[in-house]
Amino acid sequence: MVALYVTSSENGSGKTTVSAGLGKQLLNDGKKVSYFKPVIAGGQSPPQEGTDSDVAFIKHLFALAEPVELLNPVLQDNKNLTNKIKEAYNKVSKDKDVVIIEGISDQLKSALDIVRALDAKVIIVEAYSQELLKAEEGFKDLRSNLLGTVVNKVPGNMIEHLPGEISTRVGKNGTTVLGVIPEDRTLLAPTIGELAEYIKGEILSGADKSDDLVESFMIGAMSVDSGLDYLSHRDNKAVVVRSERPDMQLAALETSTKCLVISGFTAPKPVIVARATEKNIPIILTDDDISTVASNIENALVSTKLSQGSKLPRITEIIRQRLNLPAVYQGMGIAA
Repeated sequence: MVALYVTSSENGSGKTTVSAGLGKQLLNDGKKVSYFKPVIAGGQSPPQEGTDSDVAFIKHLFALAEPVELLNPVLQDNKNLTNKIKEAYNKVSKDKDVVIIEGISDQLKSALDIVRALDAKVIIVEAYSQELLKAEEGFKDLRSNLLGTVVNKVPGNMIEHLPGEISTRVGKNGTTVLGVIPEDRTLLAPTIGELAEYIKGEILSGADKSDDLVESFMIGAMSVDSGLDYLSHRDNKAVVVRSERPDMQLAALETSTKCLVISGFTAPKPVIVARATEKNIPIILTDDDISTVASNIENALVSTKLSQGSKLPRITEIIRQRLNLPAVYQGMGIAA
């Protein structure tokens, strides 16, 4: 049985995406897979165990019988930590071929404790940046356990150039790059419900479409004539319009719009609600101004959770195409 620790140095790098996709691939290849995401708490008010929505999603994805509380335990950081890690791990690893352990980005010391306690193999997931492959520095003490790095969220225009950039850096530090994963609009897309939560808005109509994905965002144009042409450039979008512009709200509803976000203190006019209802387009009302809504949308894109089943086929496809599965299997010492 193999323990595989998937970690990163920053939140939002894509650990859950890689964990889910790799685990699903292992299951498809006939392996028995479990999942483990321990939280090492050192304060007086530890978080409540079993509250991570990603853990609940992967429990469902992997069809695990164990309760979420066992998969996502809170362990106190004390002199008995190693024994507690092993004890908790033993509860989820029985009769499994591989246990994927998802790390927590801001708990580097805990990562070292977990890897050492379980002699786990390590994969680092790193979002693309100008400081490429910087995350390995924090894991230099575990280089003997490291299988390699997955570079995630690579801009489309960098995909062709990245192998050369990586090979230069690999020569310096001996890094093994297990995969290069491009940015993918489907995986970055929040649901309408998530969007409403992040912009502190209220869904006035179309709440039954809360689980639909929003793939792009636009701000309403200044005039209706330019607005129709401008808003037609993107599909499956959320359009943010000021509350005092019902003309632009109507224009947005005549294009491929997933939801209409109305910014300001005024509720939409009945004609807007009627047209949105007719076209089955949800309306979100928020009191914040346009600039605040735009900032909150940016935060939503960084914090979007993976736990939508509609993303699963794409996750599986990306991992199969972009991850060097033979190298990962060989590193774990299991047959493909």
